[in-house]
Amino acid sequence: MIFGFTEAQISGFFLTYGVGAFILYMLFIIGQLAWESKAGRFGTFVLFLGLGVGFVGFLAKIVIQWWMER
Repeated sequence: MIFGFTEAQISGFFLTYGVGAFILYMLFIIGQLAWESKAGRFGTFVLFLGLGVGFVGFLAKIVIQWWMER
């Protein structure tokens, strides 16, 4: 027990909110890359599509878990 929480509670919290915060930070970084490189609309779309496609898997996992637990 750390600060009154079990290891399972801590890992569940960080797997949900920690990874979610990391995804938001990565979206900010991708936006900065597009801005600094003057990528334009299509280039920005390609950057977000190519670098952000991994986020879809994490979001799908959350939706599938929610759907199966209902």
